[in-house]
Amino acid sequence: MRSAVKSGAALAALFFCGLVRAAAPLAATAAPIGERVQACYACHGAAGQSQQAETPSLGGQPSFFLLTQLFLFREGRRGGPMIELAKGWSDDELRGFADFLSARLPPPGPPEDTPDAARLARARALLATEHCAVCHNPDFSGRAQMPRLAHQREDYLLKSLREFKSGKRIGYGQAMSQELARMSDQDLADLAHYLAHYPQQR
Repeated sequence: MRSAVKSGAALAALFFCGLVRAAAPLAATAAPIGERVQACYACHGAAGQSQQAETPSLGGQPSFFLLTQLFLFREGRRGGPMIELAKGWSDDELRGFADFLSARLPPPGPPEDTPDAARLARARALLATEHCAVCHNPDFSGRAQMPRLAHQREDYLLKSLREFKSGKRIGYGQAMSQELARMSDQDLADLAHYLAHYPQQR
């Protein structure tokens, strides 16, 4: 885990140094960003909580994490429709969207369904040995380049975990794929279930 944290921090530092430059303050671009961000809400939810299958909630995500993902989409290093949306955006626009979304959208709430107690117990036991909270915070609220996981859509969490494990999804070096390598698909499913319902631990 320590090597994963170090590799993630190193990549984040390189990314940050490469992207940060003399830029117009957000206040100068807030109005156009505020109008353009409406397109994001169509898929990700205007209240910060996605209602669309396998589409992440953006509420409560750290600005730096959002900035990193937008950068990866713009550069074509992540797949999906966001590639076309982010193509051609300037660094200032990436920062503007990331800062605006992080500041304006509240963290998502837990799903309405009752969590499975057995799956929660298995996930808690797994987390006790894997120490995911070292990077994502003890309450899974995320920080810096590490995303918020608490109350993220369960289907999106499972999709992401599977893609990180297989190497399909870009992470910070090989940190995520290495951490997930020894987990079974049932482990991933239980972990996604736990995080989506956190902290409803029955």
